[in-house]
Amino acid sequence: MSDNLQDRVQHAIDELAASGAEIGLQVAVYHQGELVVDAVAGAADRDTGRPVTSDTLFYAASTGKAATATVANVLVDRGVLEYDAPIADVWPEFAAHGKDKATLRHVLTHSIGLPAIPLTTTIEDLTNWTTMTEALADSELWWEPGTKMTYHAQTFGFLVGELVRRAAGKPISQVLREEITEPLGIADEVYFGVPASELPRVATLHEADGIEEMMAMVGQLFAKVAPAAVMPTADFANRPDVLMADLPSGGTLTARGIAKLYAALLGEVDGVRLVGPERFAQISSPALVANDEFMGNPATWALGYPIGRLGSTAEETPTVFGVPGMGGSAAWADHATGTTFALTKNHFNPTQADAAIQLGTLVADSFAR
Repeated sequence: MSDNLQDRVQHAIDELAASGAEIGLQVAVYHQGELVVDAVAGAADRDTGRPVTSDTLFYAASTGKAATATVANVLVDRGVLEYDAPIADVWPEFAAHGKDKATLRHVLTHSIGLPAIPLTTTIEDLTNWTTMTEALADSELWWEPGTKMTYHAQTFGFLVGELVRRAAGKPISQVLREEITEPLGIADEVYFGVPASELPRVATLHEADGIEEMMAMVGQLFAKVAPAAVMPTADFANRPDVLMADLPSGGTLTARGIAKLYAALLGEVDGVRLVGPERFAQISSPALVANDEFMGNPATWALGYPIGRLGSTAEETPTVFGVPGMGGSAAWADHATGTTFALTKNHFNPTQADAAIQLGTLVADSFAR
């Protein structure tokens, strides 16, 4: 590793913010359990000029799915959940319409066949846990679980979350806090639903120029699985009711917090290791390789995390796993080098991840063997 990685990352994000390509950013890197980069630049709110700090929270869309998957994997490691037991064993209503054999493994590999929320869903519906989980329990499968896959953009969090709630007897946000973020000292850095008292720390998202055209393209792609009213946009993510709701298909977090969560999967961090080596090998290895039914791209999934660094492929970077977020945030871990990386930002662009690829490549190259 170059001794000046912190300086090089800082210089890169300062340039991105100064050029107008980005507004506010955080980058955090852990290596062998130590925080080696904690860099911030720009404004958390372009209109007020409020600066980004390491404690600023960013709505990071699907980057938060890593926390959701990690809750499930930790509970499997502790015997609370099983990958291959029927979901209906703990959530009996879920057996409706032939879903009695669907399992957590199917959910974590996005192959369960429930990619759609009701197309009548409003934001008020989306932020009502009971409404959404009852709708999913009453939904029909699009295919036999495990036979096909597509990215379950919004249903993933509710499926994992309700399974966790039924098995653990408490909401997934509480399990996240008690079992993962409090022991790691990041209880105020990784959230599904943000407490009202912490809302002033949240960065304001600002949409990229030409967002209407981009969102129209994204909307067409996802038209069969979600109504436009609940697709992630800057306006959606800036709403207090959305930020405060438990929506574990996304997350509001700091780069430092999510990077530390990944680091505690790789090994011990500040005396905490989330899962043992054998479980880690299981959850970070390919569990499903298939073509995405909607997007058409090849996909390699570990248990809750896609394999391959953003901007690369699973074949090129098979030791990297992590979930990027619509809008440009990203986080990943590389178990070959013991490195984790996270980038958060508030220039919301649903079709571009240039900053995350640029900074992630810079970091990966610094630790390449």
